[in-house]
Amino acid sequence: MRLTSVARMGTRAGRVTSLPFIALPLDGPVASEERLTISFDQARHVGLGPRPGSWMAVALSLPESATRQQIAEAWCAVVARHQTLRTVFLRDGPDAELILTEVDVVPGDWLPLTDGEVGADEVREVLRRHFDEVCEPFARPSHRLCLVEAPDRPPQIVVGADHSHVDAWSLLLARDLTACLADVVAGRSSIGGDLPAAEPFSAHTAMLEARTDPPSEVVSRWGEILRAGGDAMPTFPLPLGDLSSPRDQVMQVCDVVDAEELGLLEAYASDHGVRLLSVAISALTRLSLDGAGQPLRAVFPVHNREDRRWFDSVGWFITNAVLENGDPSLESAHRAVRESIRLGSTPLTPIMRPYGGMPAAPGMFAMSWLDQRRLPVAVDERLDTQHVSAVIRTDGVMIWFVVNGRGLHLRCRYPDTEEARSTVPTWLADVVTEMRSPMKG
Repeated sequence: MRLTSVARMGTRAGRVTSLPFIALPLDGPVASEERLTISFDQARHVGLGPRPGSWMAVALSLPESATRQQIAEAWCAVVARHQTLRTVFLRDGPDAELILTEVDVVPGDWLPLTDGEVGADEVREVLRRHFDEVCEPFARPSHRLCLVEAPDRPPQIVVGADHSHVDAWSLLLARDLTACLADVVAGRSSIGGDLPAAEPFSAHTAMLEARTDPPSEVVSRWGEILRAGGDAMPTFPLPLGDLSSPRDQVMQVCDVVDAEELGLLEAYASDHGVRLLSVAISALTRLSLDGAGQPLRAVFPVHNREDRRWFDSVGWFITNAVLENGDPSLESAHRAVRESIRLGSTPLTPIMRPYGGMPAAPGMFAMSWLDQRRLPVAVDERLDTQHVSAVIRTDGVMIWFVVNGRGLHLRCRYPDTEEARSTVPTWLADVVTEMRSPMKG
């Protein structure tokens, strides 16, 4: 699976069409028993309101042809499987209560987004504009399936959804869609009947929100972390320039090691009793100490799918923790990862309430680790699956370490300022050098 953006995704010339779903009107105000629990991250994300780039998408190329009708029938079955795809956020005004509820949705008619076949660059731009418009937090519903069709070849499917309802693991939509499509094409009476049950994401949120008393040591640790950041989440340790307002993003991808070198790097980590992630944390820590004279401090998204029952569910099963480490040894890096996972395993709502929500400052620094080999959902390699992010304006730095069968690469998004264009690429090159250094011994 490729991790890419809508500006760089692999696509082709073709005709672009979209399959809308329509939410049936509600019968009056939403009763209390019809309201679903809203997670901390959902409330923070949706509370920012409609804006371009609040979505993510998955793209796949079908190995065999299928009709629009067959694809629509399969997608209807996927929507029926996952409750979060049938939920909508409601709010009467900027200061009104935020409500999440399930609605009845029905498919509409296919809509053409282009006048005939267009080039690949225009396909990407059409998809970006369309998802910006229809996959915003308050859309009803906030997801959309699109097709890129060309004569004499199977279509490419691109499914976009507002981030409030999906995360990177929601790639399983690709597995579910192709499984349901195979059933439709084969004429089976049960569409998706062989797929594992998909628990509703709202049930997971309700379970977490029922934990109202976080451990005192976790609360104290969060307080220490925020105070160290000036009562805010961590920021990038090097100059980024004027961040008084968000800037256009710059996206840079760096290859770190290929498949053979990945094996060597993992063997090195194993010899020291740690995993590959600790090697990355060690490298980042050394650079932070040498380059900025301070410990590594970064927002670190962690999964809270703590039980197998959630592995086949679509939703935003990721919350934010902070990773802090001042010792570049592998043992210290390992301890820092374990602490970060523990921080992320505790519901944030009661912890962040005194701060009025998660306190962020311009220049926020976040890092994510995605080992695609460990995803619980297997997706056919022939689908050429891509995890597609939006193009946004940003005032922070986000890095993704992505591990797969081809090796390890690093993807970075940062603001387009003169200082950041000088600082961040140099820093990324240093990260690659540090990551590769164990193989020199």
